[in-house]
Amino acid sequence: MNKTSNLHYRNWRLAYITAVVTTVLLGLASRKWSFLLPLFVAQNAGDMLWAMMVYFGFRFLLVGKSPLSATCLSLMFCFGIEFSQLYQEDWINQIRATTLGALVLGKGFLAVDLFRYIVGIVIATVLDKVVLKFTLRR
Repeated sequence: MNKTSNLHYRNWRLAYITAVVTTVLLGLASRKWSFLLPLFVAQNAGDMLWAMMVYFGFRFLLVGKSPLSATCLSLMFCFGIEFSQLYQEDWINQIRATTLGALVLGKGFLAVDLFRYIVGIVIATVLDKVVLKFTLRR
């Protein structure tokens, strides 16, 4: 890989890690101040933003791959986490009882969360493609 490619990837990685951090902050804010949001947004934003964060995380890790790769991996990851919530044993429920464990692993299976993840990942993919399109035009 040449120096220009490394710089290009470094810049994109910085953009994606910034998107991850921004999305995490928005997700935490949507939980903390949910009472200030319209009910529909308060009920759905957290899971959608979590899925968007997963997408941006995969884009950070796989910066040289296509957005489609990150989309597919994000869907598999999010669905895997959601379906893992059907497994209810003491050891994993103790992890889920912690703040970090609840944020990462969730607490209980909800089929509607699968739809929220799809919407969040689609939004992240569209945002990513729009930014790529306008950035690569330059």
